Amino acid sequence: MFRATEDQDFYELLSPTLLPKASGFLWNEMMMVHMNCRGYAVAQFMQPEPAKYSHAPNLEAKTFMQPEQPYYAHHPGRFVFVKDEENESVFSAPYEPVRVKTDSYSFALGQSRIVWKVEHQGVLIEMSLSLPKEDPLELWRVKVTNVSQQKRKLSVYPYFTVGYMSWMNQSGEYLEDLQAIVCSSVTPYQKYQDYDKIKNFRDKTFLIAEQAPTSWEVNQEAFEGEGGITCPSALEQTELAKGDARYETPVAAMQYRMELAAGEAREYRFLFGPARDEREIAQIRETYFGSGEDGFAAAEREYDRYIREGRGCMTISTPDKDLDLFVNRWLPRQIYYHGQTNRLTTDPQTRNYLQDHMGMSYLKPQVARASFLTALSQQKANGAMPDGIVLHPDAELKYINQVPHTDHCVWLPICLSTYLDETGDYSILEEKVAYADSKQAEPVYVHIDKAMRWLMNDRDERGLNYINQGDWCDPMNMVGYKGKGVSGWLTIATAYAFQVWADICDNSGRPEVAREYRASAEETNAAVNRYLWDGEWYARGITDDNIVFGVSKDQEGRIFINPQGWSMLSGAADDEKREKLMQAVREQLETPYGVEKLAPSYTAMREDVGRVTQKHPGSAENGAVYNHAAAFYIYALYAVGEQEDAFRLLRKMLPGPDVEDIVQRGQLPVFIPNYYRGAYRQFPRTAGRSSHLFNTGTVPWVYRCLIDGLFGVQGTKDGIRVNPQLPSHWNEATVTREFRGATLHVEILRDAAVSQTEVYAEGELLPDGVLRNMQPGQTYRVQVKLRVGV
Repeated sequence: MFRATEDQDFYELLSPTLLPKASGFLWNEMMMVHMNCRGYAVAQFMQPEPAKYSHAPNLEAKTFMQPEQPYYAHHPGRFVFVKDEENESVFSAPYEPVRVKTDSYSFALGQSRIVWKVEHQGVLIEMSLSLPKEDPLELWRVKVTNVSQQKRKLSVYPYFTVGYMSWMNQSGEYLEDLQAIVCSSVTPYQKYQDYDKIKNFRDKTFLIAEQAPTSWEVNQEAFEGEGGITCPSALEQTELAKGDARYETPVAAMQYRMELAAGEAREYRFLFGPARDEREIAQIRETYFGSGEDGFAAAEREYDRYIREGRGCMTISTPDKDLDLFVNRWLPRQIYYHGQTNRLTTDPQTRNYLQDHMGMSYLKPQVARASFLTALSQQKANGAMPDGIVLHPDAELKYINQVPHTDHCVWLPICLSTYLDETGDYSILEEKVAYADSKQAEPVYVHIDKAMRWLMNDRDERGLNYINQGDWCDPMNMVGYKGKGVSGWLTIATAYAFQVWADICDNSGRPEVAREYRASAEETNAAVNRYLWDGEWYARGITDDNIVFGVSKDQEGRIFINPQGWSMLSGAADDEKREKLMQAVREQLETPYGVEKLAPSYTAMREDVGRVTQKHPGSAENGAVYNHAAAFYIYALYAVGEQEDAFRLLRKMLPGPDVEDIVQRGQLPVFIPNYYRGAYRQFPRTAGRSSHLFNTGTVPWVYRCLIDGLFGVQGTKDGIRVNPQLPSHWNEATVTREFRGATLHVEILRDAAVSQTEVYAEGELLPDGVLRNMQPGQTYRVQVKLRVGV
């Protein structure tokens, strides 16, 4: 019922009811559209903040994308009603809102297109969605084919939701000169000072038709009549009534009447999106449907090229073909989306911005470099990093970036290290950048030194880092708001950041400074072991009232994943502690769907921890399989050579390959979601359910796990270190790795004749496994022999 196409360009679902929330997404740097397999859509565009052009039927809160998006009959969507004019029967494609069981159905997700094929009683409807590279609009094709053996008389009604645009002013009408339905509104405002902000908004929604329709309807209530959305009364008439909307909820519905001979097909093309005025709509029509070159098809080709620019730096072939497909096709695409669009926000959270561009270090390192410099330009002269990075002159910090969090500095060396590994571009450390509150420009390495010292100073008398109103976990907002609570995870992560920065200092000619940071890391780890080790695992933190939490005596929130993984990275956990905490994770946090963020999930508010405990048990940060945190833990497992646990948990990030697993998660394996439902031991019925939220810091860490860990093709200052950590049930794998303009073909085989890993380049043994002096444009063949059984 789901499969990759033979050429692997599409991933296909063959039922609209098996995975009713299965979805995919397309984007450019001005917009995003998230399409459900049944035709529902969530779309937004930037002006400069996110805005809607296809609204719900009620007043919506303007907020970020929601996990586990609920769908309902009047949810915004893109549908095609089809009526047989001879027998009056009606069905709709892709499935909603009529929900007629069709003879065949296909929902196919491609890199740059989403395609449906729906056949019912001899009529085949093919719908495809793509985007332009830059403009905020949707490119739709609707093809109608008579696949029966007799002539058919049909009416086909493309139906695009506009919804409740504005309580101040909304209307809609068909404009013949534009061959478009144009719906108008005014963004509501109260203060006169806000008028200048909204007066140039794109408050019109248009549906432009390449071919003039037979008729149309712009009034949603008139279209539905007494039959409602599932059986619209307007379809009972020969033609739509050509109505308009006057302070009524508008819709963009068109009708095409046709007679089709057996085997005959007609194709229609549409543009759907926002505009400022009719002049802009006319210009859009001319660009895409005007005389001369076919602008519509050219835009589709240009967009496909744009999306394919985000290809990864690695291609794999392993015994797990589903993993191969995801790593080769879908994972780089998701990384590219994050880094190229900054999640379609004008003020991404600093931690997100830095980690997303850690991922871009593999795909477009020049973009990552510029982004790191942008982030540092907003640092304060005392070393503190802001809660959000402002990317547009009109941007305002959203509510989440007005809440003080204490973890942002820690990400600077961690994320920059990946850029340095991948590029060897240590010159970035000498780039001079000014501060947000000072015009004095100083080198990047001074900025990061200041960030590390800020972390050293923002501590209590025990040497533990303050949490304020949150660290990486946004909703852990009441642990330290009185100024005394500390974060166990952040203290551990700080020790790791010191070590990473020490390595960078060594590689950039500052060995004495490196020794100071390593000494600070040791002191920090000692404090961690003195105050946070609970006997079997590490505590999550200590509250304002000096209560240690995330420990064995807690009935809920006994164990958190983040301190366990990061303690392996920082070196706080010695071999004995590592074995104990790994066993605790296996027993208390591991599920069939991955490793949970905490367990047991909180079932009631804990006022000294915060709003994380108010979230539904097993959702989001309250005990879900929160993939971002899971990826940290997997990376740590690879860092200490625990490849069996690492691969087992890594593979659980993807739905399948078992059908039952995919059905339980409800998602196709074309992106890693923010989370899968957790609370597996408390509420097994809903455990594993996907959030379908593709905004997540998980994906660059998964790529790091693959490159640094599983396949062991990690960059160094001098070259590339080859040290694969295949799971024991794999006997072979091949990797093609692009690295600094060179290409490596790596063949990995188990060999009973070797007792330890051996690496050969062009037949010559590399004693330390590092291939040096690689030249751009050259191809290198590497053979790796692994001992059997490990």
